[in-house]
Amino acid sequence: MQAIQARQYGGPDVMRRLELPDPAPGAGQAVVRVRAAGVNPVDTLMLAGTQGYAPRLPFTPGLDAAGVVEAVGSGVEGLAPGERVYLSGSLSGTYAERVLCQAGQLHPLPESCSFSQGAALGVPYAAAYRALFQRGRARPGETVLIHGATGGVGLAALQWAAASGLEVLGTAGFPEGLELVRAQGARRAFDHFDPEHLQQVLEFTRGRGVDVILEMAAHVHLGRDLSVMAPGGRIVVIGSRGPVEVNPRDLMTREGQILGLLVFNASERDRAEIHAALGAGLNHGTLQPVVRLELPLEDAPRAHLALADQHAYGKVILVP
Repeated sequence: MQAIQARQYGGPDVMRRLELPDPAPGAGQAVVRVRAAGVNPVDTLMLAGTQGYAPRLPFTPGLDAAGVVEAVGSGVEGLAPGERVYLSGSLSGTYAERVLCQAGQLHPLPESCSFSQGAALGVPYAAAYRALFQRGRARPGETVLIHGATGGVGLAALQWAAASGLEVLGTAGFPEGLELVRAQGARRAFDHFDPEHLQQVLEFTRGRGVDVILEMAAHVHLGRDLSVMAPGGRIVVIGSRGPVEVNPRDLMTREGQILGLLVFNASERDRAEIHAALGAGLNHGTLQPVVRLELPLEDAPRAHLALADQHAYGKVILVP
């Protein structure tokens, strides 16, 4: 089979397309024929071997994909060849024509959802649900601010929040992104490159602030986020590229909380909750992943470069 492999850590240029043996399922495992693979920011960290992510070399990148079950191993029940599935992780990496998985990493993909949309589900929608509901404890009627609402996690959080009775505010950095945020259900969209955008958020809430903030770039915004928290507010840090200075008095006066999130820390029970909710949202049509760019598998380096585009929105997908 064709697959992307990295034999050293580094940037996008260390990835190579190779011919590798087809995987075979063992007990409790399944092989999926990949129709689309999702590209996530965490993939770039794993490729670089930084921030605690250093897969054993050589390795095939990729955590998310969607496709068709091709073979199952002994002891696998409720899963048969020919079924459409999306993946929440794998054993062999998803930038490939076939991928080996534990049976529990596979979830039904409705016919209404394309394979490319299915490949956009695993990491982004799990992170968004965990941030909103498991860590941020968002409740209907509260106000949530989603920084970077045009990315995979941001759009997932926006859709989930809008469908759950939250008043949603989102930020983006370009006109098309602001329009997308509004179209996906946000009450207001703010330009996060505008130095006054958080003051505008405060004015929109009539000085009260927001109950939950989902922060994709804590190294940029966290210090100022504290000033727009409502009393008892929660900030969930989903992404950060470095340190930041904060004033603890802002946190103290609001009796607020800063909560970290790493989707891989979710317990088995948490993961079951996430994928039950995700399945329901897909079947009801309230969750509809936005795919921006589809590239052939051999363009994996270009796909990683596309993640750095500040005018990007939606998901980048690789198609074997």
